[in-house]
Amino acid sequence: MPNRLDPKRLKSAKLALFVIFFTQGFAAITTLPRIPELIDQIGVNFAQWGAIIGFAGLGSLLPLVFTNKLVNRFGTSPVIKVSAIAITLVLMSLAWITDPVLFFIAYTVQSFSFSTFNIALNAQAVMFQKKLGKVLLGSFHGSWSIGAASSAAVSGILATFLPLWLHLVIVPILVFIAFQLSGNYLLSPSEDGHEAEKPKAGDKKVSWLATPGYLWFLALGLWAGMWPELVMMEWSAVFSRDVLQLEAGRGALPYTLFVAAMIVGRFSVVHITKRIHFSTMSQWGGLIGSVMMGIGVFWSSAIVTNGDASTLADRVDAALTVQVVFFALAGLGIASMVPSFYSAAGDIRGLTTAQALSRMSLANALMMMLAKVIMGALAEGPGLEAAFVFPIASFLAAGIIAGVVVKKSKKLQAENASAYPPTGPISTLDA
Repeated sequence: MPNRLDPKRLKSAKLALFVIFFTQGFAAITTLPRIPELIDQIGVNFAQWGAIIGFAGLGSLLPLVFTNKLVNRFGTSPVIKVSAIAITLVLMSLAWITDPVLFFIAYTVQSFSFSTFNIALNAQAVMFQKKLGKVLLGSFHGSWSIGAASSAAVSGILATFLPLWLHLVIVPILVFIAFQLSGNYLLSPSEDGHEAEKPKAGDKKVSWLATPGYLWFLALGLWAGMWPELVMMEWSAVFSRDVLQLEAGRGALPYTLFVAAMIVGRFSVVHITKRIHFSTMSQWGGLIGSVMMGIGVFWSSAIVTNGDASTLADRVDAALTVQVVFFALAGLGIASMVPSFYSAAGDIRGLTTAQALSRMSLANALMMMLAKVIMGALAEGPGLEAAFVFPIASFLAAGIIAGVVVKKSKKLQAENASAYPPTGPISTLDA
């Protein structure tokens, strides 16, 4: 599609998207070093915490159905701005909630807000790509990861010097300002082309029962590859405090280096895939990365637990070093997981790209909810070390699944291109 906007206008919209993706990553991770405090604040055990964050994921499902309708009617930028308000208000409220039920409600609303925001933001990014005539979605997601890594580091410092309530006042206010100011430079409803994305009378829909089985196999791979990343986000700080005996500031370092390595990996994907298949990267990333993650968990734990009190401080420092190094290697391994499985979905016959991705996303969300509950139960029962076997095993499984996907994708890509349906518009996501 040729450019229809002034180059300066496109440049300002591009910068705004980078800032908003960065800010979203920063907002999503800012509570990471505070998770142990939040657990103590609402007075729940690990199993109950897992149930809260797991079932709160129900809030992320509804936007999969209706957000596209909002975008079709109002455009992307108004939906982004309104959902950003909800994100910052709920984030700020977490510091004062002491009742588990109220916390669950707030977390559900937060999941709802983030999901709505994310769908509208990615729709704007895709529409911007069409205006620019250049693929930038990978770079935008890289900006999100940079925001997440920055947040882990900065929030770790804030957790060292500031009380929880002040942390969750300062950061949401800054996030809100960044969202709203940058939002003014996004493509407006009259510029983003959302009218052209509305479903047409003749658009084909495929029932869920007719969904190819291979899509559900890819959804399983997507979950298996995404789950270790999510566990690192939600449980690494708890592991640092309860097993490695680290304070909040240093406890955020393993996740910071994990995300930093993942950023390097994701920005390298474009160059590496010129030589090897996308799914081959995920295959070896899963096989090697799972081992690295396992070493990071169990070796660091063994260092801390084996010894007397007189050498504890030195052992804690050594354990932190081990975990930072091996979690960083795991971050490199997991970098290609999510984009590779989404990419493979584009090879499936009988579904538009939009239909395939929406169904994968919904299946992944449901599996994530169950996995969070199981993770909490394992952490409370056998313990945190045993609980980490779960994401390590899924990491390995993702690599094995990716190995199957390599062969299948090569076969599908070699078949006649005319057999494939056209890519469907974003608005036809028929969850």
